Amino acid sequence: MATAVSATAAAAGAIAGAAIVIGRQAITGGLTAAIALIGLALLLQRRVKVPEPAIVAAAAVAGLLLHN
Repeated sequence: MATAVSATAAAAGAIAGAAIVIGRQAITGGLTAAIALIGLALLLQRRVKVPEPAIVAAAAVAGLLLHN
């Protein structure tokens, strides 16, 4: 049982570390930071379950529309 808990914690740490590295490389300006924060807020809110692919698609559309 302890091995499964340790493996789960290790996997969560690896995913969080990768997310930080990717975020630092991808979030380069104010607009990308705003899109990232809105996406994070949608993921963390509990009122309505928003599917992750819908958030990715909406962020892609927003990025395309806001691109100069």
